[in-house]
Amino acid sequence: MTPSFEIPCVILCGGKSSRMGEDKSLLPFSTSNSLIQYQYERLKPYFKNIYISSKVNKFDFLETDEKIIFDKSLESSPIVALESIVESLDYDKVFIITVDTPLIKIETIKQLIEASGNSDITVAKTKRTHNLCGVFKITILSEIKNMLLQDIHKVGYLLKNMSTSYILFNDENEFINLNDKEEYSRALQLSK
Repeated sequence: MTPSFEIPCVILCGGKSSRMGEDKSLLPFSTSNSLIQYQYERLKPYFKNIYISSKVNKFDFLETDEKIIFDKSLESSPIVALESIVESLDYDKVFIITVDTPLIKIETIKQLIEASGNSDITVAKTKRTHNLCGVFKITILSEIKNMLLQDIHKVGYLLKNMSTSYILFNDENEFINLNDKEEYSRALQLSK
């Protein structure tokens, strides 16, 4: 299969997993040894380039670390990760997804990419906004740097201060976020 998306995909994988009590990216999922391996291998056929955003290389399924974008700071913050991603990649825009949303459909990703025309950011929305599931343009970099100077780390703040499009989706289950053991169990059931 020829990859259909020209823009790169980056899977965010550098969070603390504090509510899970252990590194959720390394939990087994479906037929994969880890959630990150599942996400990476599931999305790889659709993107010409796919990367993992992380603080360290904790991925036994990668032969080298060339597909890892390392956070430039030890602070656990999606804004720090976004800065590192935007500065590291030589593309106009990038598709961002978190490691803990393994049920998001390829068709949903396609809709987000296709809708990402002139906006700085295009994200998914159900009953709530999914701040880290969408397309981010490199035009966000100066705002991110301003936020970090002011010690602001909320992605919602970035969305409010940039030209952001919200694409509506109806299936809440598709956007389940594996933050704790209960959600992890539920996602395992839904993935079967």
